Amino acid sequence: MREIITLVCTECKRKNYTSTKEKRNTPGRLEKKKFCKFEKKHTLHREAR
Repeated sequence: MREIITLVCTECKRKNYTSTKEKRNTPGRLEKKKFCKFEKKHTLHREAR
């Protein structure tokens, strides 16, 4: 079963994106490089708990 997660920018600490992940396949926190509209550049976004 897929779970909805929120991605938080590591630089500005704002919640910018939502995504889904399979909890069995990736038990750790998900990390993606996404565009932050507040920083106006691509930054690392981590899964929020």
